[in-house]
Amino acid sequence: MSVPERIVPDETEHGIVALHAKRYEFALPFCVDKDVLDAGCGVGYGSAILAAVARRVVGVDRSEDAIAYAQRRYTRPNVEFVVDDLLELRQPDNAFDVVCAFESIEHLADPEAHLVHVVRVLRRGGVYIASTPRVDRTSLTPGNPYHALEFSRDDLESLLRRFFDKVEIYGQRRVQTRRHRLLLRLDVLGLRRRLPFLRKTGRLLLGTAATADVTSERIVISREGIGRASELVAVCRSPRPA
Repeated sequence: MSVPERIVPDETEHGIVALHAKRYEFALPFCVDKDVLDAGCGVGYGSAILAAVARRVVGVDRSEDAIAYAQRRYTRPNVEFVVDDLLELRQPDNAFDVVCAFESIEHLADPEAHLVHVVRVLRRGGVYIASTPRVDRTSLTPGNPYHALEFSRDDLESLLRRFFDKVEIYGQRRVQTRRHRLLLRLDVLGLRRRLPFLRKTGRLLLGTAATADVTSERIVISREGIGRASELVAVCRSPRPA
């Protein structure tokens, strides 16, 4: 089931899967014995990760094909997969302790409408955990044709603080050696992107694994070094009822 912008672990390089699964692993401590909504669950692999500790997980996605795949591949006793739209969420009020929305908000034409529903379905004291690509400046015309918009750190935090009293922003990044970071700063002409043999040689010399080979242990989600992060991860508490 190969679809652009949709991760299918059985058909995707291990390192790419690890980068996406890391967000779900980060969310696990928040989900222990909780009722969890996986908003924009795709084919369901992340819902299955959360189900290892959660009381109940409901995975929703607007793609009927993705939900059908999830039901075949990732069914668990405490997991349910449902076709639903994040902008018109049909889940009941006060139904969840945690809502996870990883790599979803950048696909939405109206993020505020999504967040209104998130606050509605969260119980008092609930937690919203979301991730999205990090850019230096918010863009309504991102280069990725599958994204409706992309957020800078400040603009993402400003949006979330309209719906939650407490917002913490983290960054996800691959662990790079000091030599590798220095090369990236010096390569002002972008030669490594243009010349594939330099990328391969650089990885060997600088000690940073290729994306396809990266493991969870070589990925960090931290409040430090957010300027080097590829994704932003937000942990939001104390939802404000509409």
